Amino acid sequence: MSLPATNRKRPSFNPSFSPPPSARRRRAQVLLALACAAVLALFAGIPQYTLRALSHALRAPPRPEINEIYGLLHLVTGEHPHTLGHTDPTEPLPLAVYAGDEEVDWEEEAADLDERTPVVIFSKTYCPYSKRAKKLLTKKYELSPPPSIVEVDLRDDGVQIKQLLGRLTGRATFPNVIVRGRSIGGSDDVQKLHRDGELRALLEEAGVEVAVVEPSVAADGI
Repeated sequence: MSLPATNRKRPSFNPSFSPPPSARRRRAQVLLALACAAVLALFAGIPQYTLRALSHALRAPPRPEINEIYGLLHLVTGEHPHTLGHTDPTEPLPLAVYAGDEEVDWEEEAADLDERTPVVIFSKTYCPYSKRAKKLLTKKYELSPPPSIVEVDLRDDGVQIKQLLGRLTGRATFPNVIVRGRSIGGSDDVQKLHRDGELRALLEEAGVEVAVVEPSVAADGI
């Protein structure tokens, strides 16, 4: 005997079916709890001082990047000047290369160099253009602090310094006048600034006290 037919339809599979919102919330809460447990397990074995240091590092603002030119200025004008070792000056160098055996806080050192020796003249003893620039900045002008003069040809690493200046300032000829870590050019550039009446203002803006020597006292040929 056959069973009577029924009009009820069997439920069909719906691939787009999703659990109700309450089930989704419970699933999210479980996943969040598992994630928190994993993080706690990770940090459970780390000493508290390490966690504090990590927290401080995450909150602290990033330290400014110090231009490599300050490494070079430290090398040639620092309290313990020294020479470069065997390095390739055509490639960027880490600041530690310029420190030698010293421990240097480069942010503080850059600021100190700007105050202590804001004007640095890279020169060669026999170069007439170098002599002209030095005469202008030490005879025609009386600067305080006075310019720091680096005679590159008298250094054992003179060739490396020439290459470094070419890479860092775009100028590999001498003289090369640096004011607060920035090259303002060579002899002709400095002479033009002087003729145009802009050199004194530029130096004073860099924090240099400037006195102009009377024309009769200044050396000839400037």
